Amino acid sequence: MDLEKLKQQKSLKELMEFGIINIDKPSGPTSFDVSEHVMKKLGLRKTSHFGTLDPKVTGVLPVALNRACKLTGYFLGEDKVYVGIMRLHEEISIEKLKEVIKEKFLGVIKQTPPVKSRVARVEREREIKSFEILEQDGKDFLFKTHVQGGTYIRKLCDDLGKELGIGAHMLELRRVKAGIFEEDGKEYASINLYDFDKTVDEFKKGNEKPLRDIIIPGETITKLHPIVEIDKECVERVLRGQPIYEKNLSKKVKEKYEEEKIVCVFSKDRFIGMFKIMNKDNVFAKSEFTMQEIK
Repeated sequence: MDLEKLKQQKSLKELMEFGIINIDKPSGPTSFDVSEHVMKKLGLRKTSHFGTLDPKVTGVLPVALNRACKLTGYFLGEDKVYVGIMRLHEEISIEKLKEVIKEKFLGVIKQTPPVKSRVARVEREREIKSFEILEQDGKDFLFKTHVQGGTYIRKLCDDLGKELGIGAHMLELRRVKAGIFEEDGKEYASINLYDFDKTVDEFKKGNEKPLRDIIIPGETITKLHPIVEIDKECVERVLRGQPIYEKNLSKKVKEKYEEEKIVCVFSKDRFIGMFKIMNKDNVFAKSEFTMQEIK
């Protein structure tokens, strides 16, 4: 799907009703604070962010606008990439640190959420896909790590310090990528709050182009879940709650999908909603949510 072409076909009202803005969160405010700021500045009904960052942590924080909030659960859990500074409590060589990381902190590890987290403190498995030490300055180490969504980086540093027997803690952290959203990606790079505010001020003066430029259409969810097309004749019935039957599928749909798989349903270029595959009694899929026409 050509998302840029789709975006150009939409009005700004449609983008603000079903769009996402990739905010570069500053240190200080909570993720909720940032989401609320976007909502109030744009005069929206609601917003939601994709994945909490601690107040002192900076970086990529995608914020969904109005109906795009329904997509939140489909973006959470995607891989994250962070750059940070870790301080070890005693002197250690960079070679020794890299050796312990290679042996104990790559691949699938077990992690218990920190005491202050809002989730149950139950040990869980998380995958560390890469953990690079980039520079050393005395006891401080600059690192970059690519992890499975839901991994606690502060806890990762703490556990590493315990494994070394000398202690460690995280000094600074920045998220540079969250799933398909990046700080400097070619498509929809993140925007800091100062520039976001200026963009909205320009819009209020009558110049909508800067605001259009930073809104990502909600249909970008198709980068994570496959597209299934249905015939135009059944669209209204599906929007009223009818499941998608096999007979409703476009002739283009030849692939068999596993039960429980999530798909994005379209009728040509029109996004219909997110559906779960059933494959039972001629029912192909049932709605998780449908996208009513924006009027």
